[in-house]
Amino acid sequence: MSIRFDGRVAIVTGAGNGLGRCHAIELAARGAKVVVNDLGGDRDGVGASSDAAKAVVAEIEAAGGTAIANGADVTNYEQVEAMVQEAKDTWGSVDILVNNAGVLRDKSFIKMEMKDFGFVLDVHLIGTVNCTKAVWPLMREQNYGRIAMTTSSSGLYGNFGQTNYGAAKMGVIGLMNTLVLEGGKYGIRVNALSPCAATRMTEDLMPENLLDLLKPEAVTPALLYIVSEEGPNRTIITAGAGTYACSKVYETGGMWLPEDEQTPEKIAENWATISDPATQSEYTSGNDQTQNMLTKAAEGLGIKLS
Repeated sequence: MSIRFDGRVAIVTGAGNGLGRCHAIELAARGAKVVVNDLGGDRDGVGASSDAAKAVVAEIEAAGGTAIANGADVTNYEQVEAMVQEAKDTWGSVDILVNNAGVLRDKSFIKMEMKDFGFVLDVHLIGTVNCTKAVWPLMREQNYGRIAMTTSSSGLYGNFGQTNYGAAKMGVIGLMNTLVLEGGKYGIRVNALSPCAATRMTEDLMPENLLDLLKPEAVTPALLYIVSEEGPNRTIITAGAGTYACSKVYETGGMWLPEDEQTPEKIAENWATISDPATQSEYTSGNDQTQNMLTKAAEGLGIKLS
């Protein structure tokens, strides 16, 4: 099976450098028409320039592909709407959205200023919301869409000095989970990529010999898969150094306690049962959790659920 994107239109944010650049080039190489979006700021989100995006477009065109540069700021909804309209006016649709734009402002929580916390959330989370909101009506109308969130191990598992970044990166998973439920009947699939790659975002966080293993080119195949026509839905795929895996959120089956035992002491006494991983399962909506709780309570009380 060959994965191609002929006839598809893709928007890739933060595509002037690093992973976004690699995503855009490979989508174009497989037939997609690509909007190369990049504000052109530095790693901290300071400054703006269209040079990086234009350079990627030139690279795509030199290889025989089709692309346009766009400098929309993903935190500005009006600019994002205009970007989506430009793609539609130019090529007739937007079929794929890759939410990749990001910044870093790392500090321990005690030293972090709230403006830096808010700015990172604005770019990663609200920027993703803006871009997704702008393409959503079009994707519903055409009954087709593939959207990729970019999450991170910092959000899924934590990383020292990245409370702002981690909070934003876990936020896009909550966004994904609900959009999957709302977009399913309209042919829209939403997934998340958790990359580990050597880019300007990570260049001073790891030793050089390890960075050599973490080529962006090893991450992009995972992105191409999750935005493909036959790709998955509601999946978090991790990718780095040629290793690919899935990250999932599980919940244990838990234990019902009668009313007179609903105390912290009884929870502590029964913790081994409550937290038993042998009973865990993956839920596909918040209702699954509610159903489990009500079922256990009904069984404990001898009530028949209708």
